[in-house]
Amino acid sequence: MSGESEQEDKRDDPPEQQPAPEDEHDVGLSDQFIAEILELESQNYTDRIQELCRDLSAPDAAELLAKVDAERRHHLVQILETVIPPDTFTYLDKSMMNDLFQHMSGTHIAGIVNELDSDDAIHLIDELDGDRRADIMRHLSRRVRAVIEEGLTFPEESAGRLMQREFVAIPQFWTIGKTVDYLRAAADALPDRFYDLFIVDPAHRFVGSVSLDKLLCAQRAVKVDTLVNEEHVTIPVTMNQEQVAFQFRRKDLLSAPVVDEEGRLIGVITVDDVVDVIDEEAERDILSLGGVSNSDIHLSMAQTAKLRSIWLTVNLGTAFLDTLVINMFSGAIEKIVALAALMPIVASMGGNAGTQTLTVVIRALATKEVSAANALRVTWKECAVGILNGIFFAVLMWVIVMLFYHDNKLALVMGAALIFNLFAAGLSGALIPLVIAKIGLDPAPSSAIFLTTVTDVVGFMAFLGLATWFLM
Repeated sequence: MSGESEQEDKRDDPPEQQPAPEDEHDVGLSDQFIAEILELESQNYTDRIQELCRDLSAPDAAELLAKVDAERRHHLVQILETVIPPDTFTYLDKSMMNDLFQHMSGTHIAGIVNELDSDDAIHLIDELDGDRRADIMRHLSRRVRAVIEEGLTFPEESAGRLMQREFVAIPQFWTIGKTVDYLRAAADALPDRFYDLFIVDPAHRFVGSVSLDKLLCAQRAVKVDTLVNEEHVTIPVTMNQEQVAFQFRRKDLLSAPVVDEEGRLIGVITVDDVVDVIDEEAERDILSLGGVSNSDIHLSMAQTAKLRSIWLTVNLGTAFLDTLVINMFSGAIEKIVALAALMPIVASMGGNAGTQTLTVVIRALATKEVSAANALRVTWKECAVGILNGIFFAVLMWVIVMLFYHDNKLALVMGAALIFNLFAAGLSGALIPLVIAKIGLDPAPSSAIFLTTVTDVVGFMAFLGLATWFLM
């Protein structure tokens, strides 16, 4: 009997795994760690899961939650709610975060928000559905609620939404010694991380900034305003977050003060926030080029299908233009069957060449590398590249058509159509995003649809038109 009881005790103990949260070489959680957490979750080893996940950073905890199905995600949140960092939820997809919060009380969520930095708190509340947001706002502390309400008054994707309200501001008449003494005495009230001290006048208007390295190297008797960075950059509270990111990249900033219309210091933007903006903008552009408006990997099948169907409908409409062009030359296709086999090559080459140009130009627009000053030169270059590639592939296709069809005229028509369509691809790939950006719209979502239409129509028209002219 004693042997049986020992075996039962062993079955109740969690397996003796010692998974490392992170792979030795990779950043983030290893698949082995996630699989072992799920195995422990299926056997309801709560204490063991908490022990293994206690030291996870917020991004790692968010990754763990994102890589499991919804039911197990809810269970893991219940197990880890006292273990994972509060800002874990700010790293989750909007739909996933809202789904988790539907199963949590308003007071619980408010407790999470109260522990966040002001910028993270505003971001989290802004991502919530309307009814849920109002319920949680009622449970927030008075100070946090006031900060969030003020932040939500600023335009979306502006510096006001991005900035932190926690910063270090000192009077311009202080000395280095007094400043250092103040920082030591107020250590518990200071932000967790800061790179600069901001100097303000009696009206709290921004005067300048002093970096911590200058502060530490100066003598105690020196006044702080003598160490002001003369090349400081101020961010207007209404500035778009893309412009903010451009300023940080251009000036190599670690932090920058945010000021209101009167020049009063009201917040600070730090480089970690800007990295998130750059990542967000790049992700949006990549998804838009693919014809999707946002990341739908965590949405249901029905929601995903609905989102993707919008641009597919637009694409279906433009595809009828290709059909009209092909119907115009149906007689030639019936008499020369080889045309039907070869014409997709012309359109495909044009589409791929145009996409290459389109991607480069859209990215250059986002990083301010292309503007009215050099748009003509960039367009001419892309046209020239299209012609050069067109000539190369024209020669290559002439050889291939001669080998398969032994028809010199057909080979010449194929080559000429390729040159013409690759030139059109370079021209349209550069002009379409430039024109869309000029009229004040985002070129990423719609450029690909227009480009594909142009290269298909031009490709079919050039190939079938030349074939009708020379071969019939």
